[in-house]
Amino acid sequence: MKAIVLKEFGPVENLTYTEIPEPQPLADHVIIQIKAFGINHAEMHMRRGEWAENADVIGIECVGVVKACPGGEFPIGAKVAAMMGGMGRTINGSYAEYVRVPVTVVTLIEADLPWEELAAIPESYATAWTCLFKNLEIQRGQTLLIRGATSAFGQAAINLAVDAGLKVIATSRSKERFPMLEALGVTRCEIEGPDLSKRLPESGKVDCILDLVGNSTIVDSLAMLPRYGRACIAGWLGGLAPVKDFNPLAQMNSGVYLTFFASFHFGTPGFPVTEIPLQEIATKVAAGKFKAKPSRVFKFGEIHEAHRVMEANQANGKMVVVME
Repeated sequence: MKAIVLKEFGPVENLTYTEIPEPQPLADHVIIQIKAFGINHAEMHMRRGEWAENADVIGIECVGVVKACPGGEFPIGAKVAAMMGGMGRTINGSYAEYVRVPVTVVTLIEADLPWEELAAIPESYATAWTCLFKNLEIQRGQTLLIRGATSAFGQAAINLAVDAGLKVIATSRSKERFPMLEALGVTRCEIEGPDLSKRLPESGKVDCILDLVGNSTIVDSLAMLPRYGRACIAGWLGGLAPVKDFNPLAQMNSGVYLTFFASFHFGTPGFPVTEIPLQEIATKVAAGKFKAKPSRVFKFGEIHEAHRVMEANQANGKMVVVME
């Protein structure tokens, strides 16, 4: 089968097109014929050698049809999505024609959408839903601040939070992105920066913060929360460098909650994919309730260009690759 193999760490050219054997049926696993897959920053970090581990074939999510399922958990030919569960990290991932994944990371995703639009949903929406409804425990009427909101993850979180009845404040590094965020239903936009806590009128009154900029801004985010406020760090748009000189006693208000989520936990006993309402989300996307179209669509032979765009921070949302 056709696959894109990471021969060694480095530039985009190190993603090499080649032929490798098709995966064979295995108990408790599903073989998926891949129709499309999303592009993620995790894969850029894997390519560079900045991730803890990676397989020869990277790619952490996909949509497609079931080719084989020895246990009968999914019917042959069913439309499914798969994400994480070691994809691209400990087992070959989605940059290929076929992938074999544990049944625990597969879910049905029937919706009247083309493959490229289905591919924009799984990882971004699953992660956003988990952060909002599990980690942050959002409630209708609350004020939510999303830092790094123009990312695919951020846009998914906006759709979900607005739908759940929250007031959403969103940040971006560029005012040119504000109209796009406003079209998603945010109450107001702010320029992202390390001193946001000193500029935000709601500072000290925000109920919850989803920080996708990451380690470079999380201390500033914590400074905005009152007692019982919650912050969830779930992205690293600002880089992977660790937080320096973090002192909770001096930098957090008493009673504030700090939580963290990484999508590579999906499929483990504590984070089952089955609890995520991906089918309901896909139905809302198909009905036009959620704006979730991919920002750019690439062909399988254009993976180098896709990574160049991602590396230049020009994605402006979810980029996907369709099989040719």
